[in-house]
Amino acid sequence: MSRLAGIIARVGCAILVLSILSAGPAMGEPVDIPAPGPQGELKGTFLSTGESAPVVLVVPGSGPTDRDGNNPFGVRASTYRLLAEGLAERGVASVRIDKRGMFGSAAAVPDPNAVTIADYAADVHSWVRAIRDKAGVDCVWILGHSEGALVALEAGQKPDGICGLLLVSGPGRKLGDVLRAQLRANPANAPYLPQMLDAIATLEAGGSVDAGSFPPVVAGLFAPAVQGFLRDLFSHDPAKLIADVAVPVLILQGEADLQIGVEDARLLAAARPDAALALIPHANHVLKVAPSDDFGANLATYADPSLPLAPGVVEALAGFVRSRNGGVRE
Repeated sequence: MSRLAGIIARVGCAILVLSILSAGPAMGEPVDIPAPGPQGELKGTFLSTGESAPVVLVVPGSGPTDRDGNNPFGVRASTYRLLAEGLAERGVASVRIDKRGMFGSAAAVPDPNAVTIADYAADVHSWVRAIRDKAGVDCVWILGHSEGALVALEAGQKPDGICGLLLVSGPGRKLGDVLRAQLRANPANAPYLPQMLDAIATLEAGGSVDAGSFPPVVAGLFAPAVQGFLRDLFSHDPAKLIADVAVPVLILQGEADLQIGVEDARLLAAARPDAALALIPHANHVLKVAPSDDFGANLATYADPSLPLAPGVVEALAGFVRSRNGGVRE
């Protein structure tokens, strides 16, 4: 089985296939909030750029992804830390966070798998309220990366205190369809493909899957602990959600992304014609410069925090925020 299939099996969901461990120094000051619902505090890092500067809340992608954009499966790109630093250089403050039940927010809930997209969206609103008080802004920009873009879209259904959405490497299709496409694209999955496709359909219909019937190398994708989350995840349609968002939206997509493609960005843009669309040449899923036709070389960038973000990424994000006054109180 190829490395991609092996990583999918270990991580548990294909959109997260290549997510990360902390690398590099943490920038900014620790912040925490006693969010309603969770039993403990939610924690993050606030990188200020001065009084009443616009603020971006960075919502992590799926799986055990920390506030810097890293997780314990060997990815060390530190994408969110680099985004925060780049935005700060352009006068945009940021708060990057650990999800409920994970890392600094581990005490918030006893089981990080017992969660829904709506739960994550509720946490976003809790952060928005706290940031508005702390930073003295009227509203906060929500930057969602990968699965975090779906969380941002869910949060954006209630726009109170939200300046707008920055959807980075976000799916334009239901996640079940994304997972099907990823599994079909890997020839090594051929012996198990019918069984995996049947499992996705079963979860989409609200059923359960016997993960024990799968070979060990792929069983983790449908582990019992994550099936509840997958059922919820598969039920959300990003295109329908974005059509109902009333705040400004930027869709940013790397053209060398092996996990979420330009097709997804265009589907989002078609559902929200007034959204800004930024396609970044040579940028991959972790927003580093990488070839789109060499899986190994593309994947290698996921483990290198020393690589800068691809040219145009931070410029597009900061420019969009600054051009709309960023929610700063006059």
